[in-house]
Amino acid sequence: MAYRGVSEKKIMFINRDLINYNLQTSPFLSGFLMELLEREDSAQSVVYTFPHLTIQEFVAAVAQFLNPHPGDILKFLTVDHNTTDGRFEVFLRFVAGLSNPMTTRGLQEFLGPFPNQTTCRVIDWVREEVKRQSGNTWNEAGKRRLLNTLHYLFESQNRGLAQAALESVDTISFSGMTLTPVDCAVLSHVIGLRDTIKHLNLEKCNIQCEGIQRLGPGLHKCQVLRLGGNDLGDSGVKLVSAALGNPECKIQKLRLFDVGLTDSGAKNLASDLITNRSLTDLDLSTNKLGDSGVKLVSAALTKPECKIQRLWLAGVHLSDSGVEDLVSAVITNRLLTRLNLESNWLTDRSIPALRLLILALPSLERIVLVENMFSKTGEKELRSLQEPRPGLRVIFDHRNL
Repeated sequence: MAYRGVSEKKIMFINRDLINYNLQTSPFLSGFLMELLEREDSAQSVVYTFPHLTIQEFVAAVAQFLNPHPGDILKFLTVDHNTTDGRFEVFLRFVAGLSNPMTTRGLQEFLGPFPNQTTCRVIDWVREEVKRQSGNTWNEAGKRRLLNTLHYLFESQNRGLAQAALESVDTISFSGMTLTPVDCAVLSHVIGLRDTIKHLNLEKCNIQCEGIQRLGPGLHKCQVLRLGGNDLGDSGVKLVSAALGNPECKIQKLRLFDVGLTDSGAKNLASDLITNRSLTDLDLSTNKLGDSGVKLVSAALTKPECKIQRLWLAGVHLSDSGVEDLVSAVITNRLLTRLNLESNWLTDRSIPALRLLILALPSLERIVLVENMFSKTGEKELRSLQEPRPGLRVIFDHRNL
């Protein structure tokens, strides 16, 4: 009856439902169901409901797990997992959790042994489903199914199962999909089981400080980390920068655009950048760093440990005076190949500093200056610096990006 309620989005039951499932009112039953009086015109009738929908979902999971026909469980798992409206998500998490003998030990005292055959089938299904869904994240539905299977893996609390299921998973992408702090905790659990994650893309997932706090312990294992478009704020970015300061950090590319970072938070980021030896690409675009924030970040470029080669500072409220500090740091670096300064407040007053940058940094291959405030003469002067440098592109037009 509980399962049918989950399946049909039904939370109220009548006497006929109890009769159909061979249930009779008793003190035992009242521990699971509440009786409510329902008025219809002049008559009154009794309806029954579980104290909470979660209890109904748990009872439904136990009922299906103890089904006398073990083969039926695969049918329920497959059909329910492919239902897109979310009605079975918690139910299936409970089923996965019941595959752990430690979870069911207390229940077996009252319900008898849980069928080993069913347990094995649930474990096999979870493992194969993670493998099947890991490469199917090109649309919202695929991402949702993968996230759900990771929840099942988490609920199983079966380390051997998790490692077997995740052995070929090195790229995880939930970009554009809202993730709750609980989702982030599940992802952190998954990352913690791998030595390295090649690519973690969580751009525009509505992650805030609490979510990034849950993710924090495993972020240093990601080689490419995309967190742009989340409202992390300075406190959230501090947690991310701590991953950069981890001696075992593997982050090579960090996309931190539009995360609510200000010049106040840039200090923590800069201190961890100074000691980091893995990062080569850093994107801090569309954050309110201002000249002071850019100065703090660029100071890290002067350190021999710093390996940054590509730096994005588009739309960070950088002015002419801030460019001078940036250039003095960059020409010390000697490794920078690409610099993006589009959509800032640069004018012709920046030209001497930019000329110095271009002439003194032979490694520079591309500098993007789109949507600043240069005059036509200023643009022409900067473009002319490409002539003695065949490998260099000075870009003032989006079409040339």
